[in-house]
Order: sequence, then C-alpha cells, then structure tokens
Amino acid sequence: MADLFFLSFFFGISSSRMPSGTRGLVGGGVGAEPEAAADVVKLNAKVARLALRELLRRHGVRRGRIGQRRRAVGGWKWGVVGGGGGNTGLRGNFFYIYMRSVFGAEDEKLDIRDDMPDDLSPSAQIDYDRLLGGLLIEGFDERSCRSRYQFARYHRNAARVLSPYLIERLRRQEALQKKCGPGTKSYNNAVKQLRSTQSINGTSDCNYLFLIIHAGMGNRMLEITSAFLYALLTGRVLLVDRYKQIANTFCEPFPGTSWLIPSDFPLSYNEFTKHSPESYGNMLQENVIRGNTYRSLASARPPYVYLHLDGDYAFHDKLFYCEDDQQFLQGVPWLIMRTDMYFVPSLFLIPSFQDELSKLFPEKDTVFHHLGRYLLHPTNDIWYSATTYYRAYLAKADKVVGIQIRIFEKKGILQRNGPFPHVLEQILSCAQGEKLLPEIGVTDEAAARNNRTIAVLATSLSSWYSDQIRERYSEHHAVDGTTVKVYQPSHEEYQKKKNRKHNMKALAEIYLLSMSDVLITSGFSTFGYVAQGLAGLTPWIMYRPENHVVPEPPCGRAMSIEPCFHQAPYFDCKAKRDADLGKVVPYVRHCEDVSWGLKIVNETRL
Repeated sequence: MADLFFLSFFFGISSSRMPSGTRGLVGGGVGAEPEAAADVVKLNAKVARLALRELLRRHGVRRGRIGQRRRAVGGWKWGVVGGGGGNTGLRGNFFYIYMRSVFGAEDEKLDIRDDMPDDLSPSAQIDYDRLLGGLLIEGFDERSCRSRYQFARYHRNAARVLSPYLIERLRRQEALQKKCGPGTKSYNNAVKQLRSTQSINGTSDCNYLFLIIHAGMGNRMLEITSAFLYALLTGRVLLVDRYKQIANTFCEPFPGTSWLIPSDFPLSYNEFTKHSPESYGNMLQENVIRGNTYRSLASARPPYVYLHLDGDYAFHDKLFYCEDDQQFLQGVPWLIMRTDMYFVPSLFLIPSFQDELSKLFPEKDTVFHHLGRYLLHPTNDIWYSATTYYRAYLAKADKVVGIQIRIFEKKGILQRNGPFPHVLEQILSCAQGEKLLPEIGVTDEAAARNNRTIAVLATSLSSWYSDQIRERYSEHHAVDGTTVKVYQPSHEEYQKKKNRKHNMKALAEIYLLSMSDVLITSGFSTFGYVAQGLAGLTPWIMYRPENHVVPEPPCGRAMSIEPCFHQAPYFDCKAKRDADLGKVVPYVRHCEDVSWGLKIVNETRL
C-alpha cells in the first residue's frame, strides 16, 4: 500500500539569511519544532525530493543534488549540496522535514497548504481550459483555492456540451447571491421577516433556500447540487449549513459573497425532523394548508417552510414534486431543506420546470457534470492530497483504471467490508471481461513486454481487495505483457460521516477517481456517482451480489453519467394515483443498479 506523509518544511538558517518572502513561505526559523510548522503539506515520500527541488527552484537554485541527513528527533534534514545560481541564502543549507502518516495522524489542527508548482509535468505546456468552457469566471484568488482553475489539468476526458444559456443563468445567479447574500440589507430584512413569524403577503426580491447539510461525502455533494439546481430554477439564494465542515472541504463558489449561513441565524434548524409542525408535509396533513386550489392561489404564506426530503420522507412530503405545490412554495420567502438524495430526476417531471431545464441542459444527462464542476471546489489541502498522489503514481501511466469498491453488508449495526472472495472475483471478472484490465497468465513465464503500463486506483474501506489484485498481477504477468500497478490511498475500515479527517480523505479520493480514464463503480454507491459525474465518464457498474454469488453479468455499462435518485416518489401528481414514473418521459428512466430509483439519460445516446 502506498503511504502518504505530512512533511513540515523548516529552514535550518537564521531569519536574517532568509530570502525575501521566504518566512511567509515556510513559516519558521532556527530552532522551530516540527509540530509548530506553519506550512504542512501532504506529500508522498516518493515526491519529497520533487517538492524540495521546486522550492529551491523558486529561489533560483538551479543545480546541485538533494542531500539527506538523519536527525535524532524523528525526522530528516534535506537540503541542496553544491547548488549554483540564484539566491545564495539557500545553497548548502538544510530543511527539516518532519514525517508523519496522514492516515494514522490524529492531529485535528494541521494546516495543509498547496505549495506545489503550477505546472503539471510532463505536459505543462499543453493548453487546457481553466474556465471549463465559461462555466467558471475569472476573478477568484487562485492561491486560496487552486482546485477551481486547476481542475481541467487533471481531467483528460472531453467535456460534454455546455449551453450558453446555462452560462448566462449562472452569471445571473452569482449576481443574485451577491445582492441578497449574508451581510446585505436584503438579507438582514429577510431575517427580520423570519423572526416575525407572521404570514407574508406579496413577493420579495430575495427569497432563500437554506440547505441543512448531513450524510456522507458522496450524498453531501449530491444534495448540494440538487439544492442549487432547485434554487436556480426558482430564483432563490442558496445558503448552506456552516457547521458541517463545508468551509473545511469546499471553497466558496460565488464571487463577492458567502454561501455559509451566518452563525446568528434565528432558527434552530438542526431540531427539524419529519415530525416538525413546520414541515410542508405536516402542514398539508394537518390542513394548515388546505387543498390544491388554496395552495395555488393563496396570497398569504408562512415566512418559512421546512422541506423534509430525506430518505424517510412520507407521502405528503413527496408532494413537493407536484406542480400545484411548487406554485404555493414559490411565494414562501424561506425554504429550509433537509435531504440526503439526488432529487434532480423528479425536477425534470415537474411541468413548469421542463422548458427551462431543456434550455439549461440540451444534453440532459449532464446536470451533475456541469453543476458539480461549477459548485464544488475542494480546499487546498484536499486538492493537494489528490494531485500529489496523482503525480506520484498515476500521471505517467498509459491508462488509469479507477475501481470504486463499496460493500453493502452489515452484521448487526456494523458495516462488514470483508474480505469477501466473491467480491474480488466480481471485480476481476468485470475488469477483464470488459477488457479494462488484461488477463493474467496461468504460468510464471513472462510475456513479451510491450512497455505499456496500467495504473489501477482502488478506493475501498478495506485494503484486502487491492492487495489481492496487486499480488495476482505480481505473481503472474499479464498475458499481453502490460505492466499493471495497483494503488490504494487509504483504507478506513468503517465510514465515519462526522469525522472531519475521514471526510477530507473521502473527498480527495473522489477527485482522484475522477482523474481516471475508465471507471468501475459499485452499484448503489453515491461515492461512485460523484466521481463519474465530475469526470464525465460513463462507468461500468458492478451489480450488487445476492447470497455471496457473483452476478451474471458481473457488471454493465451505465446508461448515462448521471447519479441515481434512490428514493424517488411514485405518485403521479396529474393523475392523482401511483404510477411508473420511469416511463413518463423518455429521458427519465429507472436506474441500472436501483430498480425503483430514477435517473436522467440522454435518449440519443442509448
């Protein structure tokens, strides 16, 4: 297994000899202890020399070799020996590098910053579209959020069609977020209105959708994207829960404003549940809001409504997806939403949204691909982890095969991740049967080498599967002579949804998977959905096995790159009865991996 390390850089020279700007860069001086580092960066041990050489290059040291000396206090000194040119304050001096395993460290206060070069060797001169075809805009500070403008460098897959109308609507949404965001007069007035608890007559220039964040990282990214699309369709400002590690994992997406709800927000929103009287479903059920006609034409509305769209939502909650109910909600100044799902497919079934959605997404199966790349930019520490790992292990491979392994099996309340031999057999049957990985020879005789290398990037809570794949390709060569190398950044054993470091690792691995050339994912897993959507890759989905038997076939090609809506409603709002909503329009179908779920497809690609 490949280990990542924290490296803290210290100059072993006096402050007076540091070149201009150096103190801000390395944050230390003589006698600084490793634990007091201002700059801690995630690096693989293999690229420690690369990082140091780049740091030296920035200060003009162009020649010389990197030296190393053992320290007595749990670390190493690295430096340049015989370097020439540039600033002599660095030549011949040593840096202290303190190493500690990323995956074993418990320090929650580490400050990890991206100090790697802007170029992506060896293809630094190749042009790339840093604005993703107009999806993004200039003007953000690149150093504070490197992932925003560097995304295209690490994604070799051709982007899907981007609508000029979507670009226009995003610019309008940005203006709305700035006009009505936290700290503005409009926001302050809206909060006063919220505190009044009186019914609202008329309309407001600024209406809000506040998303309560929860669930694991994959679900979290899907719920944010779904909420943003709904805000875009209904002219609302999107605000998100500031207390769920969002600021530690994602950069601010909108220029000149924040999407984090202020800490003095007056509602105790974490207490909202499906039983709350403020929920839309309960308002309907208790006749607080009576009848479809009243909902359509009411002039007075409550200052806020809680939308419970979690997996345990009930029939009346699901009426959110009906036309009449949307007309009523349109006039409510504040919508407080809790969801853990990608509910976008059901938005495509609401008649009043359909024309707008067709203009926004001419290729209908690109919703998450475009909005995810627009909204979700990992913070520097997470981005640095992903890109450094990519550089060290994946960048030089002829092909990167991403394999996302998720086991949905429990013993009591505990998740079981194996080892399960039938899952290993399913992975290899899929990868080799679909020609994504070469067959393994049955003898020890080496096939003629073809100088081709495939890097397998495995993500799993268990290391057993990647270890087994690595051993098999090590013991017996591939029949076509291809070299297959297997890497796995971490293995946490259990999902820890509320653990900050766990979520940061999960996000780094999602982005690593999205840098693959081909993807194999586990059915029902939102982790895989997000990776395929960001990459714009149609994955091979491994079907969920039953009774520990490998399915036949073991996997199949997905209909589209879109995620699946696992808990989609099945009520036909127009007919007022249950119906098969996977047959209403040609571009919303049942999912391959979840027969009762819904997903968006591009019917022209089927």
